[in-house]
Amino acid sequence: MARLLVVDDEEAMRKLVRLNLSDTYEIVDTGEPEQALALALEHKPDAILLDLRMPKYSGFELCQTFTSFSSTQLIPVFVISGEAGSKTKDFCRDLGVAAYFEKPVNFDDLRARLEEFLATRRIERRREVRVRLRVPLKLRGTTANGKPFSAMTMTENVSLSSFLCACAEDLGVDSVVEVFLLSSGEQAAGKARIVRSEFTDTEYPRYGWRFVEKTGNWVLQ
Repeated sequence: MARLLVVDDEEAMRKLVRLNLSDTYEIVDTGEPEQALALALEHKPDAILLDLRMPKYSGFELCQTFTSFSSTQLIPVFVISGEAGSKTKDFCRDLGVAAYFEKPVNFDDLRARLEEFLATRRIERRREVRVRLRVPLKLRGTTANGKPFSAMTMTENVSLSSFLCACAEDLGVDSVVEVFLLSSGEQAAGKARIVRSEFTDTEYPRYGWRFVEKTGNWVLQ
């Protein structure tokens, strides 16, 4: 059974999470955010559900700790917050958050997103190790509306045959684009397919890609 770490100062919210998700997930929760990192290191959760606004502690800072600390940076963080607005969502995305849910939470949507994300992550973990690395890329292909595009971007993490990055274009899952490395000039790396999308309601959605064809050198060999 997959394990979730829930960090929220509201006891009622933690009870709601248990009521709605404990049939599928083992739940570890705390209302003390200063204990959250220690609990993550102890229990090694498959995902973290994090509130942003907590007394005496910034959920933003805790989020940044989770997504940058070497021992927790590969654990997906799902923000559950009473804050709305695209700026907050954009900021969370830039911190590396996997998804953002506003309170009151639609638990059907949250459950579906968790299942989708963790299923993809399990496949990735079985296949290869991911590395948190920023690599400049150019993507070239066609948007969901059939419009040709060419966009510069930066990876957030990479593996032997996949990567995660943001792109301002509206792209559909299973779309295939050409990938070019920009570290030293422009070098063709191959073609990659979108296997998942995140933050699609923000200005810069984030996409998970897997190569379907390699025609040149990639970051990891």
